[in-house]
Amino acid sequence: MTSPRLNREVIAMRVARELSDGKYVNLGTGIPTLVSQFTPEGYNIVYHSESGVLNYGPLAKEGEEDIDLINAGGQFLAPVPGMAFFTSADAFAMVRGGHIDITVLGAFQVSEHGDLANWILPTRGIGNIGGAMDLVAGARRIIIAMEHTDSRNQPKVVLECTLPLTGSRCVSLIVTDVAVIEVTPSGLVLKEVAPAWTPEEVQSITEPWLIISRDLKEMEI
Repeated sequence: MTSPRLNREVIAMRVARELSDGKYVNLGTGIPTLVSQFTPEGYNIVYHSESGVLNYGPLAKEGEEDIDLINAGGQFLAPVPGMAFFTSADAFAMVRGGHIDITVLGAFQVSEHGDLANWILPTRGIGNIGGAMDLVAGARRIIIAMEHTDSRNQPKVVLECTLPLTGSRCVSLIVTDVAVIEVTPSGLVLKEVAPAWTPEEVQSITEPWLIISRDLKEMEI
């Protein structure tokens, strides 16, 4: 019997624990957009979107959507005090100017060296060049939030990316539905496993060899 995997919301909750008070954080499309729902209590985290929104909060409740308030994934945002709006050009200037502390992105593949492929699936013709290239070059820390395997149950944490790269040696941390993995100069370090998962099970769906942390623990949400 296969151990249960964490859902998208729980992955986002775990990523939110990596955020520090006062940081400027960009959230990419997919699972990353959910992170703003789980801001640690008492923290003032300034969320940024390439669409031209700064200092936003949770998603809007059903029936309270405003077409002018959206995140990078096109999801509606709830209005909060202190939100700022500007052009997409200004939003990208923040990224290119090095003003983003952390970006949380999804991925198709992450290599053992921290290379990232997340902008196109050539076999399906899905994807386009966008803000991810600027983010991996301009943000100080890159966290990946994704499922551990693809729709065919093939590893997304790989020895070498076979898909076109978004950035080279840029990823710091990988949070998936089964594990938390740190990218280090010595290799990939398995820091946490999902409840009911063993390091051996995580390794079985991970292409590179994982270094087991001495402080390995169950994922904390």
